[in-house]
Amino acid sequence: MLEVRVTKFGSPDVLQLFELPDPDPGPGEVCIAVRASGVNFADIMARMGLYPDSGKPPFVTGYECSGVIEKVGEGVDRFKVGDQVIGMRSFGCYANRVVTSANMVFSIPENMDHIKAAAFPVTYMTAWHSLVYVGNLHRGERILIKNAGGAMGVASVQIARLRGAEIFGAASPGKHEFLKELGVHHPIDYRADNWEEVVKEMTGGEGVEMIFDPVGGRSLKKSYKLLAHTGRLICYGVSSTARGKTRHLIPAMIEILGTPKFNPIKMMNRNRGVFGVHIGHLWHRYEIMQEEMLILVDLMEQGKLDPVIDTTFPLEKAAEAHIHVQERKNFGKVVLTSDL
Repeated sequence: MLEVRVTKFGSPDVLQLFELPDPDPGPGEVCIAVRASGVNFADIMARMGLYPDSGKPPFVTGYECSGVIEKVGEGVDRFKVGDQVIGMRSFGCYANRVVTSANMVFSIPENMDHIKAAAFPVTYMTAWHSLVYVGNLHRGERILIKNAGGAMGVASVQIARLRGAEIFGAASPGKHEFLKELGVHHPIDYRADNWEEVVKEMTGGEGVEMIFDPVGGRSLKKSYKLLAHTGRLICYGVSSTARGKTRHLIPAMIEILGTPKFNPIKMMNRNRGVFGVHIGHLWHRYEIMQEEMLILVDLMEQGKLDPVIDTTFPLEKAAEAHIHVQERKNFGKVVLTSDL
């Protein structure tokens, strides 16, 4: 098998390809011959040494993949060799063979290819869990989606559209036309100095009922101020700590220390809520993961959700994929492909 390892913390060139013996699944596991693996910003933060869950190098990043079941471990009866599946695990998917628990494997919808199948588990599950399970987004409510042009942004726009929300999407101006086509009612230039005032003015000074924020740090203070009464702030990342292609600890610490402290009494008085979401910390709650995944697969089969693929890179060019994402060039998902 081939796998891409983070050999040390640093710039994209620390991603190196290694060849190893093919793995065998243990009890309750399956081995997937991988056709495609999704690239997420968590992978980039792990490579830079800004993601505590990754541990120390060397390690293999990647939360999601799609492919064909090659081997089945003892006690697995839901799948058989040859099944086309989506697989998830807590890192390890930057490889052309992946062993994972059968509990975290799902059949690919008939109308979906391997590339789109690898593109949707992490982003759509995070967006669904945030907007629906946690945030309970209602029809007619206003939502501000930050980094709306990225993979997570696209997924959340599609789900917010299904929920009947009025969508504000923050992205660079070059992505605004794409966002309008996707269903964003109000594209916002997040680089403008007064973008918060623009949102306030567009909502008659009330603000929005939900904000989906991957930036973290000092950004959360601005987001919280934009919440209307009954507003919910969903925090699912700290991308503000990952500036440049290598780790810079002082700017990262400044962002972390700038994270606001929320006062429960003030939150009660304004009927506001702040929620944190980390899908990678829900692996042990199989029942939640499986329920949400089955809902999403059904919506995919109905054509109500459809992952937007920006670019694919061969597995051995994972470093180029990281550069593409870090430079904010992507609209939608970046995927690594494997040839067996």
